[in-house]
Amino acid sequence: MRETFVETTTALLDEDPRTALVLADISGDAFEPARRRHPDRVLNVGIREQLMTGVAGGLALTGLRPYVHSYAPFVVDRAYEQIKLDLGHQDAGAVLVSIGASYDGAASGYTHQSPGDVELLDTLERWTVHVPGHHDEVAALLRDAARHDDRVYIRLALQENSRAYPDGGRLRVIKRGGPLVVAVGPMLDPVLEATRDLDVTVAYTNTPRPLDAEGLRALAEGEVVMVEPYLSGTSARQVAEALRGRPHRVLHLGVGRDEVRRYGSWQDHARAHGLDAVGLRAPIEEFLW
Repeated sequence: MRETFVETTTALLDEDPRTALVLADISGDAFEPARRRHPDRVLNVGIREQLMTGVAGGLALTGLRPYVHSYAPFVVDRAYEQIKLDLGHQDAGAVLVSIGASYDGAASGYTHQSPGDVELLDTLERWTVHVPGHHDEVAALLRDAARHDDRVYIRLALQENSRAYPDGGRLRVIKRGGPLVVAVGPMLDPVLEATRDLDVTVAYTNTPRPLDAEGLRALAEGEVVMVEPYLSGTSARQVAEALRGRPHRVLHLGVGRDEVRRYGSWQDHARAHGLDAVGLRAPIEEFLW
């Protein structure tokens, strides 16, 4: 996904004089050719993520479309106040593109993990959040974000599904059956494996914000399981609002609230949080039957 981001954003910089890119060292080498061609629109501010976001807000106010990039805990957690003020309060648009996700950088410790990034953005208004489940979904999301001036967060990860669903902006039914299980981004393959022999409907989305409320209401018939690659319960409010006035039960599965203090790989952390196929199977089956 990261390589697709570099290729697509480099192309946008070449094609569209409105596109700008602000970095804080991360991926600086990958964008060096683009910086040499467009030194006025590719800016590396060094390890100053708050400044990176403030600069992006200023660029947006001049009419440019800034893309802002770093690890998720640096671009969202560390720069939260600047996102709130320099983008939200100023009503300035930008495209935040993160790598690292919840625990891709597990070997670097908790400083490189951000299971709470989407929940943080949920405290702010009018953010679109994309969580692609395959690298072939990334380019279209980046290019679509260049066509408007809204605030967009694109969350890239190492974990990928076995195939892409470019039309995953709304809930797309992958498997039809009984109660609804919603898989967000790279959670689709583990969900399909966990429910392979269960009578459930599995729906996929790579755009959890805004949540496809209309699609959820059309598919939900009582029980809903939400499986997301960030903090468990992040979408509780959105699901409750979508199903308001309709009797329902919801199980939210995601990254646990307790920190996993060992290092290891992202696969180790997925197992520890019950987000691999084996870990998902038991709570889904217990909840639905």
